[in-house]
Amino acid sequence: MLACMASNRDRRSLEQRAAVHGALADPHRLAICDRLALSDLTPSELASHLGIGSNLLAHHMAALASAGLTETVVSSGDRRRRYIHLRREVLDGLTSMPRVTPASVLFVCKHNSARSQLALALWRECSSIPAESAGTEPAASVHPAALRVAARHGLDLSGATPRPIGSLEVPPSLLVTVCDEANEAIDLVGVTRLHWSIGDPVAVGRARAFEDAFEALSERVALLSAAAA
Repeated sequence: MLACMASNRDRRSLEQRAAVHGALADPHRLAICDRLALSDLTPSELASHLGIGSNLLAHHMAALASAGLTETVVSSGDRRRRYIHLRREVLDGLTSMPRVTPASVLFVCKHNSARSQLALALWRECSSIPAESAGTEPAASVHPAALRVAARHGLDLSGATPRPIGSLEVPPSLLVTVCDEANEAIDLVGVTRLHWSIGDPVAVGRARAFEDAFEALSERVALLSAAAA
């Protein structure tokens, strides 16, 4: 019985791996995954990057989603907008990681009270590249639950203060938006941008939501710092 169960699991794993390889056996799909490696993008942004029509893009996106490679996130800002997120754990080692060489990094969320502050603290732990955080509509203070989740993971946010993005004297060479509202509100020209569609833990209010946001940011920051190393 145990041998039969193990055989079934192996068979399912083999089929899943074959589905992933099959989904990637197209230049456009591989290019989509490469584009999504560091940034969530809308379908129209992907179509623009790849130079293909919406119908062809939809065909390729359906194949990637069917293989479990991508998932669609509804924007928490403009609910009509969708972001495509790459499930990188499904294809680790199968696609190339783009290189980035920023002189400075700015993490931005709407209120600069949780996600962007956590992203900045994580970044400073793993990279020597200068970084700051800011908000499009900064709150009066960092959220207490963000302070607590940071402390649980050995990070100190006690001196952090939300600030408006307009207070920056020098624009960053890399702008990373960590919430949909900020991504859709900012209109900066001449700045390289990445977007991470991460839900607002403040809106949810539960400790688990802050932990989930921290885990998502930890994974993204690690990938970005490796690409910038």
